[in-house]
Amino acid sequence: MTATLTDGPVAVARRVPVLRGYRFELVKLVTQWRIRLLVLACWIVPALFVTAVSRQSTLPTDTLFGRWMHATGWAGPLVMLGFAGTWVLPLLTSVVAGDVFAAEDRLGTWRHLLMAVRSPRRIFVAKALASLTVILLLVAGLACSSVAGGLVAVGNRPLVGLDGHLLTPGDAAGKVLLAWVCALAPTLALAAIGLLGSVVLGRSPMGLLLPALVALTMQLAQMLPLPVAVRLALPGYAFVSWNGLFADPAQLTPLLVGVAVSLVWAVAATTLAFALFVRRDFTNQSHDGSGRRALTLAVLPLIVLPAATVAVLAPVTGVTGSGIEQAKVQRSVATAFAHLYRLQTEELNRPDVTEAQLKATAACSKGNVQDSSAQGSGNDWRCVVSWHLPDVEATGTAVYQLDVTPDGRFVADGDGPKEVNGYFLVRTPQGDAPNPLWQFDGNVELPANTPKGQINAGITP
Repeated sequence: MTATLTDGPVAVARRVPVLRGYRFELVKLVTQWRIRLLVLACWIVPALFVTAVSRQSTLPTDTLFGRWMHATGWAGPLVMLGFAGTWVLPLLTSVVAGDVFAAEDRLGTWRHLLMAVRSPRRIFVAKALASLTVILLLVAGLACSSVAGGLVAVGNRPLVGLDGHLLTPGDAAGKVLLAWVCALAPTLALAAIGLLGSVVLGRSPMGLLLPALVALTMQLAQMLPLPVAVRLALPGYAFVSWNGLFADPAQLTPLLVGVAVSLVWAVAATTLAFALFVRRDFTNQSHDGSGRRALTLAVLPLIVLPAATVAVLAPVTGVTGSGIEQAKVQRSVATAFAHLYRLQTEELNRPDVTEAQLKATAACSKGNVQDSSAQGSGNDWRCVVSWHLPDVEATGTAVYQLDVTPDGRFVADGDGPKEVNGYFLVRTPQGDAPNPLWQFDGNVELPANTPKGQINAGITP
């Protein structure tokens, strides 16, 4: 049987489905040598980095959880997450999302792409989804590779939390995974800013650098003594607030606020990029999307957004100033000391004691300020921790010098007595380790209000 041609209506070219356009854009991305190199690096380099650092005699103690990289394999992924949030993820979003539209401007291929797809809206959706897929693949590589490196180099062992309490390997695994998932929110915000910069700035290299510059600006802002509401209004705070997962009870308020703010930024920047892209004049080959009007429409909403967020968060948090107050510092130091005292007791094979029996309290001052007005960041905090042992009338005391950063993290350095918080090695099943009470990390929950009756007293954990 042979087919015959009959006269009929002229076939009308159909728009390419979004799924087909998405596959096409995804193939275009993964065939680029730099994307392939990034994927390979993200799936291999973190494992090598964590393995190498975990086997060194000197650990990155200035990094959160860095001092525990000899003790457990779950510390390595958290060290990697801190480094990735500061440097790696902003650069990855710049390379992927910041160039996805600008590449078409440089190559002059918009006309061919429009003739094939016949829908600017579907082009935008396909490119946005393709860049999102690649970014998720890169983040997954960072997380999986660092976990694998830590477990292979050190092993699946308990992790000491941010307040000194011990997490089982199962709990540590769940919280490490959740911390990486939460870091996706600010990563999406930076990716959306990259899409916006790629649409608005066209061939300009500033579109490629925009997410990295925005991330660097937010990091510098987090180092300043900003009010709590302003700090929470920046999407980069979610790169820091995941550490609240490793306290007991978990400090969820700053984390949830940081994730929500990041998602709002992601939606706002993506919506702006979409609105500007579909209004672009593609018939003018010399026009690459940039212009004073487009730049104004893109920048002004992103300036208004943090101001509006601050206006919403200020009454919700109910905290003024830096959020670092004497009572909060005392409570955090006393809680961490009590947990780590139990760990030291176990490592020294002494009779077990509970936190309730210790009744640890802390009296902290900042500089020459001794009363409850002591507040703010700085390295001039001094805390005297007191505790009681069962059947012992004398009260034990230990002195710590604290360096508190503006984002609420602090490092407590033991200042005597030497037998309690001095430097000495303790024999553990994993080998010799420094005295856990010598130096330890902690965190002050900035949005938390100070409970009444806890202004001038230490807090019993």
